[in-house]
Amino acid sequence: MKTILLSTAVLAFSATFALAESHAQTVRLGTEGAYPPYNFLNDDGEVDGYEREIGDELCKRAELTCEWVTNEWDSIIPNLTSGNYDAIIAGMSITAEREEVIDFTQNYIPPASSSYAALSEDADITGGVIAAQTGTIQAGHVAQSGATLLEFATYDDTIAAVTSGEADAVFADKDALIPTVEASSGEMVFTGEDVQLGGGIGIGLRKSDTELKDKFDAAITSMKADGTINAAIVKWFGPDAVVYE
Repeated sequence: MKTILLSTAVLAFSATFALAESHAQTVRLGTEGAYPPYNFLNDDGEVDGYEREIGDELCKRAELTCEWVTNEWDSIIPNLTSGNYDAIIAGMSITAEREEVIDFTQNYIPPASSSYAALSEDADITGGVIAAQTGTIQAGHVAQSGATLLEFATYDDTIAAVTSGEADAVFADKDALIPTVEASSGEMVFTGEDVQLGGGIGIGLRKSDTELKDKFDAAITSMKADGTINAAIVKWFGPDAVVYE
């Protein structure tokens, strides 16, 4: 019994010391800043969007001091593992391939649809040229679909490839495509069937940062329980977006 009590006391002290350290530590959140409405830079040049709102609230509940860092998508995982920031909050889907390199929290956006958008509903999405952002699960899907994959560094570049005629269609998160299609005044339309990919979107972390992962997981759980996440999803993605039940 004494051994158990002593172990408990040591663990409690260690947890208290670790918590004190985390209060002093600034946690850097890496995002792309170019994937609305998930994340983007507003008119003041600050990170904005659904993930800014969620990330700030997560840090508040986890009692962490956080700052935002922007990074290009194609190097966002390498710059996490090399220590340039401490977590990725950038519309990153949870996949088995990525989990070989980094860890993820539970998802803060449930698994949702990916869709094709084109200048015509008759666009060839099975054998044509399909634009997708490099390093995404959508790009991986296109590569295996039989269509010709045309990869671009940013989401905006994939849209430009369609409107310029360089690509027959774009394949991306439907939540990102909806405002793009709506803003095109009829120039772009959805085509084909929606596709379910990935295990939802989570926070990416280095495999060694287990304490930080636990803190974020606990905060996400509380935000799901009190409806905060669902309210933010509806605010940024509209009333028809997939929410947590």
